[in-house]
Amino acid sequence: MTAPLVWIFFILLAGAVPVAHAMLGGTAAALLLEGRPMAVIAQRLYTPTQSFPMLAIPFFILAGSLMMSGRFGVYLVNIARLVVGHFKGGLGQVSIIGSVMFGGVSGSAVADASALGNALIPVQKEEGYPAGFSAAINSASSTVSVLIPPSIPLILYGLVSNVSIIDLFVAGILPGVMLGLGMFGAVWFVAYRTNLPRSPLAGGFRAFRSQIWMAIPALLMPVFVIGTLRFGIATPTEVSVMAVAYALIVSGVIYRDLTLTGIWRALGDTAVMTGAVLFIIMASSTIQWILTAEQVPQALTEWVIGAFSEPWMVILALNLVMIVVGAFLDLPAAVLLLGPLFVTIGQAIGLDPVQLGLMMVVNLSIGLYTPPVGTTLFISAAIAKAGIGETMRALLPFYLVALIVLLLISYVPALTIY
Repeated sequence: MTAPLVWIFFILLAGAVPVAHAMLGGTAAALLLEGRPMAVIAQRLYTPTQSFPMLAIPFFILAGSLMMSGRFGVYLVNIARLVVGHFKGGLGQVSIIGSVMFGGVSGSAVADASALGNALIPVQKEEGYPAGFSAAINSASSTVSVLIPPSIPLILYGLVSNVSIIDLFVAGILPGVMLGLGMFGAVWFVAYRTNLPRSPLAGGFRAFRSQIWMAIPALLMPVFVIGTLRFGIATPTEVSVMAVAYALIVSGVIYRDLTLTGIWRALGDTAVMTGAVLFIIMASSTIQWILTAEQVPQALTEWVIGAFSEPWMVILALNLVMIVVGAFLDLPAAVLLLGPLFVTIGQAIGLDPVQLGLMMVVNLSIGLYTPPVGTTLFISAAIAKAGIGETMRALLPFYLVALIVLLLISYVPALTIY
């Protein structure tokens, strides 16, 4: 069944069929050719929806949507501008700092790229930033969000690999900071060479004090999430519900900018994003059933171990496969498809599953700003009204930074294991 599944899946993808539909099409074709009952698809679509930890996904998305529906985004940008605006290319640095802070609230690179891109790219262009460079900064920096808790891709990896989501959240902090600092350096280097302007926010310390005071409640959300999980106070699902309550209190009581319209919009955004992710999860479950029935993970593990004599070579091969797959599949779909396969291989060479999870998320996040899929790339280029070729050239320093961080995570376990 595996060969028809793979061929039909890639043929449908080449025909611009959505990923989840391509998964279901490949599964249906494989079952029909083997004379298996189609009821298997209905059963497998239903099974993953019964996972209690999966409830964390919509609640974390809702918490981020509620928080960002008001003035928090304005406070966040102002704080970042006060901290790094005095550097050359200050507004570019604001994108990096904003992504680090924003990631802890939204957990979504696409949400980050849309919100910060619409806020910063027009201002950057007014100050003389090339459109392609503005789009490159936004599309690359937004991927920091997939590492800073609460991270939706890390939750998905934890679900399919049976790895502790708490451990993944904690392990993602240092690589996220490393990625942010590396991109900070890339922006400074380009800004220094092209003499981009500084963009300090007027008001000095007095302005900083008022802005940070207003932003602290929202910025404490990731601290609240990690602290609650780390000390065993609640499960990830319970914490996600508490995060929604926290967001309602901060937006409704402290910021006082929560409206019925804002709540309705946040619920709508959450429903759309959750529906898209859940559909991919359900569809990937049908493929995982076929792969398990055909013992593909075991066969693939035996082949890899036989083909590569050293663990470092296996890790390199896994990274190369993920880079290619990430360019063609959205991050959630790639995590769900590759996670179960690669965990088996990782166990065979003694690779810690938490380290593998961070490798996978960092690696596949590069695909978010790499054609032909490149979700954050196309969002940012559209906002900046920049050509894809122009943006790709400006992205070269960011690709270098991401690859360096990826190599460090892959070969220095201490960076991801606690």
